[in-house]
Amino acid sequence: MFFIGDIDKVKLLKLVATAIGVSLSIAARATVYGGVDFPSGATSFADAVVSYAPSYGGTTGPAVQYQTPLEALGVPTGSANSGFVTLGQGGRIVFKFTDNSLTGSGTSAFDLWIFEVGSDVEDTFVDISKDGNTWFSVGKVFGATSGIDIDSFGFDTTDFFSYLRLTDDSLEGETGSGNSVGADIDAVGVISSAASVSNVPEPASAALVCIGLVGLIAARRRKQ
Repeated sequence: MFFIGDIDKVKLLKLVATAIGVSLSIAARATVYGGVDFPSGATSFADAVVSYAPSYGGTTGPAVQYQTPLEALGVPTGSANSGFVTLGQGGRIVFKFTDNSLTGSGTSAFDLWIFEVGSDVEDTFVDISKDGNTWFSVGKVFGATSGIDIDSFGFDTTDFFSYLRLTDDSLEGETGSGNSVGADIDAVGVISSAASVSNVPEPASAALVCIGLVGLIAARRRKQ
C-alpha cells in the first residue's frame, strides 16, 4: 500500500534516475583525445578536405606516402608512423567541418585544437573562415598538440566557422627536402562546437519565423 509520502518518494526517485540518465548520456558523448576533452566527441573533428597543396611554399613537397590528406580527418591516431598528412615546407591544407562548426566559448578557454605528430616540432599558421573565401588569422601553433582561443582574436559565441586552413611555417622545423618535411598533421578538432553553419538560422530569418508564429497564433485566437 502506498501513501502520499510514498508516491512523492517514487516521483523523486524517478526524477533522480532521469537526471542521472541524462548526465550519463552527455558524459558518453564527451570523449578525451590526447588529454583534451571534446564535449561533442568524435563529431568534433574535421571530416572533409577542401584542398591540399604541399608545394604551396614553392619548395619540394614531402615523400608521396605522406601526401594523403584524408589521413588527417577524424579522431587523432597519436602515431608518428601513420595516420597523418605532411604539409611540406610552406605547404597548406584546408579542412571543412560539415556536421558541426567552430565557435567561441565566451571565455579564455581553448576553442580549437591542432594535433601534430613527429619528433621534429614545427610551427603552423592557422586561419578560419565562415564561407571558405574570407579568412581570419588566429595566430599559429608551435608544434605538437596545441590549442587556440578564438575569443582572444575578437570572436565570440555568435560566430560560426566551417573552414580551417593550416599553413606550414617554412622558416621553422625541417627545411629543404625530406620524407616528411613540414608539419605532420594528425587531426584538427573543435572544442567549442556548435551546429553546422547550414543549420544555424540567420538572425533575420529567425525573426521572420517568430513574427509568422505570432501572426498564426493571433489568427487562431480570432477564429475561436
